[in-house]
Amino acid sequence: MDLFFELHLDLPREGPGDAASTRRAFSLMAGLPAQARLLDIGCGPGLQTIELAQISSASILALDNHQPFLDALARQAKQAGLADRISIRNQSMLALDFEPGSFDAIWSEGAIYIIGFEKGLREWQPFLKKGGYLAVSELSWLKPEPPLEAKTFWDENYPGMHTLEENLAILQKTGYREIGHFTLPESAWWQDYYTPLEQRITVLKEKYRVNPAAQAFLQDSQRETEMYRKYSEWYGYEFYVMQTQ
Repeated sequence: MDLFFELHLDLPREGPGDAASTRRAFSLMAGLPAQARLLDIGCGPGLQTIELAQISSASILALDNHQPFLDALARQAKQAGLADRISIRNQSMLALDFEPGSFDAIWSEGAIYIIGFEKGLREWQPFLKKGGYLAVSELSWLKPEPPLEAKTFWDENYPGMHTLEENLAILQKTGYREIGHFTLPESAWWQDYYTPLEQRITVLKEKYRVNPAAQAFLQDSQRETEMYRKYSEWYGYEFYVMQTQ
């Protein structure tokens, strides 16, 4: 875990995403009150949190369980003059304790996989007001019958990964109304995530050149970027926006 956090230290994002996709998903949430309460679950260093605060007048609670990420977000919020509308809490998404109906919207970019897509949809729903929105981005198969190499890699690394159609069915099964969905562009994987990640891998491979365990870990991390470079047409992050009924 220490090497994982060293690898991810000060990366702009902890997963694929970009400001344009955040804005697009937010634009689908029509009728939010002017002073909406929004919960950002698994916020990481919080680029999307800052974007949400800039494009709305919402009061945002940003939640993560890795304090260095929250510290980075706190610095950004202060620099952007948004600290009065962004509250920060160190808490696991596996142990949420909010009152029912606490939020007008819940947001989670690239993090719901930690709890599982269906479990997250079910467990987070009570925290939303009636008619409240949930917006999440989730790794999804975009085409049937993916190549064996890609399927094997993700079966090993994220066995809970579903197809786009399966996730839409889960959305309906768990009692939400589908508002819209779209696939993040390939640039959202590279600009703020995979490109700086690969640069960090190169540095750490040299730093730990006589450490076989570290080399194996870094090679596995490199393999993930290589998978996407080869098979990006088969899978991606899909942004799902839904509403309680």
